[in-house]
Amino acid sequence: MRKLIYLIAALPAVAIAQGWANVGQQKEEVFSWTKWWTEPIFGGFWMAWNRSTLVFFIFIFASITLMAILEIRRPGGDEREGILGLTTTRGDRLFISLLGSAYIFLAWLGLVGMPLWGPVGLAVTWAAFCFWKV
Repeated sequence: MRKLIYLIAALPAVAIAQGWANVGQQKEEVFSWTKWWTEPIFGGFWMAWNRSTLVFFIFIFASITLMAILEIRRPGGDEREGILGLTTTRGDRLFISLLGSAYIFLAWLGLVGMPLWGPVGLAVTWAAFCFWKV
């Protein structure tokens, strides 16, 4: 009888330890970098602007601005012949690196999936190679 009394007395502690006391209560939301990075910035806008798309477009416009500044400083596009046998300018090398990066990301998504930190490294390496050797 004494064991039964101890068992009945311990049941509420067991229920609380297993989380049964929290049924129906809202959980506190924990900060998530993934959610912060991909949640929409503007609600009800025609395009789903989130921080990742904003960073992407800022990078593209900064690259174009940098190319314009370099063209003003040294006109002519800094032509050279690379390992592909093509005579390329700075703009050509930027285009080849961006196009190659897009293919790297698409191939990664098709073959591996998420997360996308691997293709970021590959794309940066490809861009460095394009501006160095192509």
